Amino acid sequence: MAYRYEKVNQKLLVPQIEDQLMMYISQEQIAIGSKLPSEYKLAEIFGVGRSTIREAVKSLVIKGILEVKRGSGTFVKSTGMVVDDPLGLAQFEDKYRLAMELFDVRILLEPEVAAAACKNANDEEKEHIKELCDEVERLYLEGKNHIQKDMEFHASIAKCSGNRVVEVLIPVIHTAVTTFANLTNRKLIKETIETHREISDAILRGDSMGAKCAMIMHLTYNRQMILELSKQKQ
Repeated sequence: MAYRYEKVNQKLLVPQIEDQLMMYISQEQIAIGSKLPSEYKLAEIFGVGRSTIREAVKSLVIKGILEVKRGSGTFVKSTGMVVDDPLGLAQFEDKYRLAMELFDVRILLEPEVAAAACKNANDEEKEHIKELCDEVERLYLEGKNHIQKDMEFHASIAKCSGNRVVEVLIPVIHTAVTTFANLTNRKLIKETIETHREISDAILRGDSMGAKCAMIMHLTYNRQMILELSKQKQ
């Protein structure tokens, strides 16, 4: 059965087309190093103008997913951002509304998860969280694709909560991290690095309230940016 690529809201084109392109790469099983269809063909597939395809490709080039070879075309460089999405959340059309709804779920869940990780993580697990925090910061500052490691950071905290139901919900966190990152597009470098570090440090010292507050601040920065960007798109 052929995968159906939905037409998108004209106000929110570029972030939606980014997600659609990543889904296309996954569904069509386009291997790393393989060439994508032409700009004209992609515009036809997704029902948008070629300029929108061009902007989406440019953004995915910056994120390390695609590579444009002048005179040859656009090639898949990495599939690191093509996230397992068993709940189908990535297919929601309005990405800003999706981001806000994901925030509502995350603010209920992740601050308490971080607090639980302080109590239940062993020394080795805490050190792994710190290593992931370091890696996200390094990739962010070097201008490289940090999203996979960002997802691992949040997933590692969830796994350390000691709650098996929380572990089942990790794909929701993955989708949220990817959605937020695609929309904010590196506009929260300083805030992300600082709050990740505060979360990690609190977990290392077993400070449940500190980890909870740091996670709330981390999510709040994302919410504020999503709201601001959403208003600009209206």
